Amino acid sequence: QVQLVESGGGSVQSGGSLRLSCAASGYTNCMGWFRQAPGKEREQVATVDRFGSTSYADSVKGRFTISRDNAKKTLYLQMLSLKPEDTAMYFCAAGSRCRDFAYWGRGTQVTVSS
Repeated sequence: QVQLVESGGGSVQSGGSLRLSCAASGYTNCMGWFRQAPGKEREQVATVDRFGSTSYADSVKGRFTISRDNAKKTLYLQMLSLKPEDTAMYFCAAGSRCRDFAYWGRGTQVTVSS
């Protein structure tokens, strides 16, 4: 069992930036960030595997950067040029494969105002 705790969410104006962190209690091959806005389905934002290979949703490419510090067992999401449509609850996830996330955090809220 791996426990995940997100932090770093908050309220910013459009064009602002935030850095999310996710502290994990153990190591997994793949980690990722997901988000869910009210009334919308959960969306995969970005993933990173143990080799450092990353993938991004088209909506965040060029603005968000995912990274992980394996020594600290921490996942990060640097978010730049935030838009109101980025407003959502952001969840950290981890698993053995990037298509199978078994562990989830409780989420951290990101709100972007225009």
